Amino acid sequence: MTGPSPGPRAGTLAGRFAGPLAAPVADPLADQVAGSADARINPEIVRASAVLFGRERDRVPGEPISVSWPCLDIDLAYAVQDQTLRRRLAAGGSLVGVALGTLAGGEPAEPVTGWLTDSMALPIGRPVPHGTLIAASAAPELAFVLASRLAGPGVTAARAMSAVGAVCAAVRVTDSRYRDPEPFGPACPAGPAGSAVPAVSTAPTGPDLAADNAGVAAFVTGPVTLAPSALDLSLEACLLEVDGEVVGSATGAAVPGGQAGALAAAANLLAARGRALEPGWVVLTGMLTDPVPLRLSGVLAVHFTTLGTIVLPAG
Repeated sequence: MTGPSPGPRAGTLAGRFAGPLAAPVADPLADQVAGSADARINPEIVRASAVLFGRERDRVPGEPISVSWPCLDIDLAYAVQDQTLRRRLAAGGSLVGVALGTLAGGEPAEPVTGWLTDSMALPIGRPVPHGTLIAASAAPELAFVLASRLAGPGVTAARAMSAVGAVCAAVRVTDSRYRDPEPFGPACPAGPAGSAVPAVSTAPTGPDLAADNAGVAAFVTGPVTLAPSALDLSLEACLLEVDGEVVGSATGAAVPGGQAGALAAAANLLAARGRALEPGWVVLTGMLTDPVPLRLSGVLAVHFTTLGTIVLPAG
């Protein structure tokens, strides 16, 4: 490969996530996460987190949290997300980064963040752990490794990129603790014209999705890491294959606001919750294609122009 000198060599980042990144700190709940609301004064936050955590453990999806908690909003949803993170950290996990996504339905789509922990990191070549997932899907994206702390508010795209130490390919594995939407009953006639009112749906709301860690379940980082100046982030292309058949393609420009803008957005979103992006963290800036279901017998591969190939073998 020619061009600017790369950052850490192939496999460095993947090797870093082969096991725990660090021993748990003395007080992980206080030192590694600060929720947007205090779970100690709202038992509903604790309850919702326990429900979602239990569904993940038992691999049994259920109805959206908002069905039994109609006042769930985005701030409470992030508090639920943070409480679930507390559970992971208390069990010995380490916080290693953030994933940025979008909540569908808004115009424009509302950005949302989810946490990444060391237990979510899959080494390259290891099969997807279907036995721990409910209905997993995957999509390619770019991952940024921070060299310095990035704290909002007011982070710009240029400032965001100045904090980056390396960039690599990644695959995000998504999952949901909510069962597929289904109507409660048939449509009801309404009005003198006899028009029908659609049946009530149990589809999760935006806050439901945020509470469920924005759907982030696992991630894989690629074999090549480069300094961000070594490639054109908007033109870096990828092909998504399932069993050798191309099912999607995109470039880095597919992320709303561009890669640098997405990284800045992640920092600014966390700032609203009293948090910052920390040195050494991995930031996934958004899926480049629609996610594809991960089948038990299928092999998923993503080929990037300069950032190498990631393969998720059949389980």
